[in-house]
Amino acid sequence: MDESPIDLTSNREEMAKLNSVEQTQLILARLMEGGQEDDDTCRELDRLTKLLNDDIQNKNTEQSICNVIDDVCVDTILGYLDMRQADLVRAHGVLTTSAYLKASGDKGSEALRNFFFDRVKRGTYDDYIVAFCVAAAVFPIVPDITADIFLSEGFLPSLDPLMRRKWKSRKVETACLEMLNAASMNTQCREAIQKYCTDWLEEVVDQDPSELAKAIHSADPELQITEGSIAMRRHSEAVQNLAAVILAKLRAVPSSAQQSTEGSENRIQQATTSIEDLSKMFSSMILKNPESDKRLSVEGLAYATIQPAVKEEVARNKELVKTLVKVLGDAPAKSPLTYGALSVFMNLTRYQPTQSEEEKKMTQLKAYADASGKLAPANPLNDNDHVSERCKRVFEAGIVPILVTHSRHGSVASLNLIVTIISALSVTTSIRGQLAQQGAVNLLIAACTALPDSELQAKRTSAQALARILISTNPALVFGGTRARPQNMAIRPLVSILAPDPAAETRDLLPTFEALMALTNLASTDDDTRATIIRNAWAEIEEQMLSSNHLVSKAAVELVCNLVQCVEGVALYAEDTPQAANRLHILLALADAEDEGTRSAAGGALASLTAYEAIVTGIMKRKRGVEVVLGLCGEQSEELRHRGAFVVYNMIAWEGEVGKTARKAVRDHNGVEILKDCAKSSRRAEVVEVTVQALKILLEED
Repeated sequence: MDESPIDLTSNREEMAKLNSVEQTQLILARLMEGGQEDDDTCRELDRLTKLLNDDIQNKNTEQSICNVIDDVCVDTILGYLDMRQADLVRAHGVLTTSAYLKASGDKGSEALRNFFFDRVKRGTYDDYIVAFCVAAAVFPIVPDITADIFLSEGFLPSLDPLMRRKWKSRKVETACLEMLNAASMNTQCREAIQKYCTDWLEEVVDQDPSELAKAIHSADPELQITEGSIAMRRHSEAVQNLAAVILAKLRAVPSSAQQSTEGSENRIQQATTSIEDLSKMFSSMILKNPESDKRLSVEGLAYATIQPAVKEEVARNKELVKTLVKVLGDAPAKSPLTYGALSVFMNLTRYQPTQSEEEKKMTQLKAYADASGKLAPANPLNDNDHVSERCKRVFEAGIVPILVTHSRHGSVASLNLIVTIISALSVTTSIRGQLAQQGAVNLLIAACTALPDSELQAKRTSAQALARILISTNPALVFGGTRARPQNMAIRPLVSILAPDPAAETRDLLPTFEALMALTNLASTDDDTRATIIRNAWAEIEEQMLSSNHLVSKAAVELVCNLVQCVEGVALYAEDTPQAANRLHILLALADAEDEGTRSAAGGALASLTAYEAIVTGIMKRKRGVEVVLGLCGEQSEELRHRGAFVVYNMIAWEGEVGKTARKAVRDHNGVEILKDCAKSSRRAEVVEVTVQALKILLEED
């Protein structure tokens, strides 16, 4: 009789009868056994991951399953991080390893350390590959622990002779470089790599495969060679690319040792591969083979484009920028390739932060405290003109529709980059309309909702970019017709940046100003929008009307001028309450402000409000109310005179006691002469007409 073993792990009912420790032992036995299909292996790893995650939740109530995971089991789990495993298996192995290290705490850290050094100590190629692959995979999971292992005394110096062996394994070389690539994200590790590994990394990058092939062929024409073969002792293109990425990280983010030697003169330094050379190498890799894996080249370019000269060179290469846009469009969501390509575009389009005078002084003080005592001049390639030109080139390459697509399915980190890129593009006024047409407005509104509260800065960046676009576009063209997203959806993000950023060290009023301008544009459309703005933002708008910055104050008053076109806006000033009376008092004061734009906006609001009797009565009660209104009629600006004359006409045209009182007050304040002068000095027909109408009423006997 055929007696095949029963696979309990694939039987959910049988597994459910076992406790978590027994389930763990069965799964580990299956994983140690091996020989399964990749899908089955992934399934087992997922079950173990779930048990480990549950173990974290139930740590205080049940026996931990980590007690049955010994060194052999750890060896099995970490073995699935080997580069020779299928990519899918490795991905699931990373999740299981992460769950184990989190659940096991110090025990897991010690097991990881023992595994790594035991494999390195054995010294076989197979052991090196597994050890290096594990280190590369767990670096992002437990960076502090892995960095401590990586920086252990004697480890990095031992890599140099290993990589310079006459006969070496290409897989060992690749695994080692993957480890160095992951480690180079850590500052201390990066400095150690700079010290011990730079020479042979440059040898890998600088090797000319064609010359080496010719030399070997001339020595032995019968020798059959393949790319990356041991016989040829040449590096594959992928290995060279990976080494170049590591060098790019070292060059783009200089170590403290490099920074301390910068500016030292009369010193002979060894020739090194410059960041510009590496950039050209990455660009060539991206352009020459459309079907090849571009992840490493794009990652390298993401670091290289931190440097201003590289940014400019990449942006001027139209073919390269268009290819990068295509690479981003074809890249899977939430992939390293997507993040790398987005990083490149963020570097190309990034504006330098504006510094206040106080911040500039602090920067100078830090420079004086430095050893050199000199403040390095700002790179002209980072100035606003150069960045604006780069933004135009990136936009012309067709990036916006690609960003819109990725924003729907990307990670929080990717969405953060997308928002930053769109924000930079929105600075250029001439392309704001096209940004709206290509979906940027919907992208930014959705991002404000999708980003978690922990990403407050990204939310503010989204809202400010939205404000910039809505300042320069007709809301009817963005939200009208059959479009699914109503314009009221844009109000809440704009309101969120009316108040200054509480986390900022210095107060930046630009987001406040731009949000007020955008809301003013929206408030020009319909009463429903105006009412929504009042419900969500009135308290903040009132506060900004009294801002010490005249541009912010003017923008707030211009918004109020549009808001009082609806019933809810009028009620704020016409109600018989102390608050309404105080608001009218403030509006009259702003109609007499120093800034002409503020006076004009306040005059426009009064022109609308004086169509209501309660407002006219309120103006009359104010000590200088009539005087302020007549002051508008004597302005140099014809627009201001028009608004002043219209307010006077509205006030004196009322019938009954209110109109009679208003006419008397205007006459008593020399209103007739002021209006005559207004009519004489005006050239526009509508100004003369309303002024003459007001004079006729005043000259009639009550």
